[in-house]
Amino acid sequence: MRINRLFEKAERLVASGRVESLGGGVYNVVGDHGTYTVVQDYTGKLSCSCPGFLQKAKCSHVTAVMLMTKMKRRRKPRQTRF
Repeated sequence: MRINRLFEKAERLVASGRVESLGGGVYNVVGDHGTYTVVQDYTGKLSCSCPGFLQKAKCSHVTAVMLMTKMKRRRKPRQTRF
């Protein structure tokens, strides 16, 4: 899968609400061919249960979680200190 296509698919997964945080660094991602679990380990590394990730160590599901968590960090309002 080309990198651009991987990002496009990941953006589509996020935009359509198919990425769900279950808490504790665990995410459910409803892909085109099934529902997969993306897990973040203690070092911050993400892994996915899909066959593509097991073969290539990258997939649109992991990319979608990275995009979603990046978007959430941007949306958090900054706290002002007094």
